[in-house]
Amino acid sequence: MADTKINYIGLEEKYGAHNYHPLPVVLERGEGVFVYDTDGKKYYDFLSAYSAINQGHCHPLIIQSLINQSQKLTLTSRAFHNNLLGQYEEYITTLLGYDKVLPMNTGVEGVETAIKLCRRWSYDVKGIKNNETKIIVCEGNFHGRTSTVISFSNDPDSRNGFGPYMPGFISIPYNDLVALENALQDVNVGGFLVEPIQGEAGVIVPDEGYLSKAYELCKRKNVLFIADEIQTGLSRTGKMLACDHENVHPDILILGKALSGGTIPVSAVLCNDEIMLTIKPGEHGSTYGGNPLACAVTITALNVLMDEKLSENSFRLGNILRAELNKLNKNLITSVRGKGLFNAIVIKSKNGNDAWDFCLALMKNGLLAKPTHGDIIRFAPPLIITEKQLLECIEIIKKTTEEF
Repeated sequence: MADTKINYIGLEEKYGAHNYHPLPVVLERGEGVFVYDTDGKKYYDFLSAYSAINQGHCHPLIIQSLINQSQKLTLTSRAFHNNLLGQYEEYITTLLGYDKVLPMNTGVEGVETAIKLCRRWSYDVKGIKNNETKIIVCEGNFHGRTSTVISFSNDPDSRNGFGPYMPGFISIPYNDLVALENALQDVNVGGFLVEPIQGEAGVIVPDEGYLSKAYELCKRKNVLFIADEIQTGLSRTGKMLACDHENVHPDILILGKALSGGTIPVSAVLCNDEIMLTIKPGEHGSTYGGNPLACAVTITALNVLMDEKLSENSFRLGNILRAELNKLNKNLITSVRGKGLFNAIVIKSKNGNDAWDFCLALMKNGLLAKPTHGDIIRFAPPLIITEKQLLECIEIIKKTTEEF
């Protein structure tokens, strides 16, 4: 069986692009909080496909919705109406309190859509001279890897060697209200794009009040507050949206990942009419955006979040997880941070071993997680995890720290 695993990895190495560096495990089945490799070994999933599987692997209601709709109609393009798009649009806008939604597929498409909406609003509504609007972003951000988005990234792996870069962005330190206030003095600023918690940077949680005060600063200057909740949204942090912790209602909200419960790519951009209706037919779109299969699955996936009270579960178990992680070896785990079940630890290198080696040790002990930036490991299990299962995971982490 081990030879089979090597063969699968070898096929990827030979025929696939080398743009990822996965852990050396080959998965073939998932159920709930567990995944199974080709040898039948069971693991706790503590990454949840970067928060795309908040509802757990292959949730039976979501899968049934996928099967039922796939046997009826999967795609029409937006050249024609379909019977589910309007229902989905009514459902998600009512749920989240917006006039309109623009459906897309991937998270970064959602970000690109939000950028276009902000720019068009800046010209048509705010009155900024054409081609002169700017959007404020934060250092350490991760909004995807398209050529527009890497233009305002300071991650060298995503950015270097892919220029020339698109202008129109002002980068400021994250969690710095003074820097934001100074940047907002520029009369050509149209929007502020921010992650409520920076995920790829290592689950960087801003100071309490940062989001609400940033929102107030934007309102004073008639600047759109744009929240990228692709990872933090949909119950991950213990609320439906991370912005809900500070009662902030973003002018533009970007969602993705868990919108489909980990089945198909679905993203959404929500805002009110003043912003959304600046884009007219033919000016933006997607062949697959708003397809009936995605609409059916997304309604079910959102229902699961609410019916199973996954925000509440995330909030309660997140507090337990951080409390227990803080009891572990401080010489090895130097920092614990997070909100809800969106967490990270910082690992101090030992005898030449780093966070990657710690993840390999966790994998050996039956738990899958992934490092970022060398010394940080994210812990983000499916939100359906029970307290008993979480305590088992904590024991695995504790055992691994003792062995490391």
